Amino acid sequence: MMESGSLAGIRVVEFDAIGPVPFAATMLADMGAEVVRIARPKRADDPWDDVGGSVLHRGRPTIELDLKTQRDQALSLVSRADILIEGLRPGVMERLGLGPDACLDVNPALVYGRMTGWGQNGPLARSVGHDINYLALTGALRAIGSPGSPPPVPLNLIGDYGGGAMFLLTGVLAALVSARTTGKGQVVDSAMVDGVVMMTAVFHAWRASGMWNDERANNLIDGGAPYYRCYQCADGEYIAVGPIEPAFFRAFLHGLDLPNDIPQHDRARWPEMAARFAERIATRMRDEWCQLFDGTDACVTPVLNWEEAARHPHNVARGTFAERGGVVQPWPAPRPMGTPSSIRAGAELSFDEMLARWSR
Repeated sequence: MMESGSLAGIRVVEFDAIGPVPFAATMLADMGAEVVRIARPKRADDPWDDVGGSVLHRGRPTIELDLKTQRDQALSLVSRADILIEGLRPGVMERLGLGPDACLDVNPALVYGRMTGWGQNGPLARSVGHDINYLALTGALRAIGSPGSPPPVPLNLIGDYGGGAMFLLTGVLAALVSARTTGKGQVVDSAMVDGVVMMTAVFHAWRASGMWNDERANNLIDGGAPYYRCYQCADGEYIAVGPIEPAFFRAFLHGLDLPNDIPQHDRARWPEMAARFAERIATRMRDEWCQLFDGTDACVTPVLNWEEAARHPHNVARGTFAERGGVVQPWPAPRPMGTPSSIRAGAELSFDEMLARWSR
């Protein structure tokens, strides 16, 4: 396997899971790490066998192992790895004989990354759940949406990927630096509830200073401010507006052909202001508004669907999306310029082939 990228030469064992673990493994592979995905033998009746497909399983080979009977094969790969990541319920890896003690025994410098929703300890540690459940306990879900209605179901970007995969990656890469310095590995306990709560730090700071209240859609960036939300256009499409700074707000008012003395921060007048903006924006098509505001400081952008996003000139210019095998998918991010990331295809290998590769 050709080595390139910031993590070239780093070996990672990924125990197959859904949600944040395959996403984290994809990012590691994109950045040049040699990742091997260990999956259980496929079952025709299991719709989750290949939920990641060619996108979330790109850049790394997959080998099938029955961990109940092929523990030693898995351990032989772990003994050659720098990082292990797994997302099973607490206690499962231990019952399989692949817990931290067993793995660190054969590889003392191993970074053992554990990804769960609730964490490895606590009253809910062994309970089942999904992104929405973990998010619900952080305070973040309750703060999203309109008053008088249930919080909306957000995409799993917040829990699985923001509070989950990104914190897992931060933890294992920090632990890898430590292991390279000390020769000692460690366990990284990454929980979505912990990660999401960490991401809410600014809201706790604002609450403490009186800048944020607990009423939904009544604050600066939760849809309460009429100058920080989405509006429907004449064609049923939407624009997103975010002119928070006074100069940007004036540019927005100018584009709407409204007086520039509208009191931006008068909360009592926010409902009236929002209605006025909505009425004006509903008179033109989305792309007309975008053309009108193009090149201004009004902070107005179109709300795009998946296909439109891939075709948008800015994303095209940056190569934000790529097509591989007929599938449009995200290009690796972030972008180290000296050691660029890349998209590599996945493959299925036998255990013997994988072991031979890592025995070189």
